[in-house]
Amino acid sequence: MEDTNELVDQESVPLVPPEPLPPIQSRFLFVDVAALRAKQLRRGARVRFDAEPGAPLMKKPERLAMEEVRRGLVKYEDSARDGVLEPVETE
Repeated sequence: MEDTNELVDQESVPLVPPEPLPPIQSRFLFVDVAALRAKQLRRGARVRFDAEPGAPLMKKPERLAMEEVRRGLVKYEDSARDGVLEPVETE
């Protein structure tokens, strides 16, 4: 079976999308997207935001992923017909 959570080549993907996405309204969708992004971070993906001055940088990939999703830096595709949620990397 094909693994839908495979990483895309990180060198060809910009770190931050040109404009943030609208916030996710569903808590369940937020958790799903953040979990998939945390998996990418654990496998070596780069963080998509800089820490604010004076604020400590989060170390856990789950917290980093939730912050990225909250800021609208993670694009995703919700293919409801297949029951598969995939983060989409932009070029």
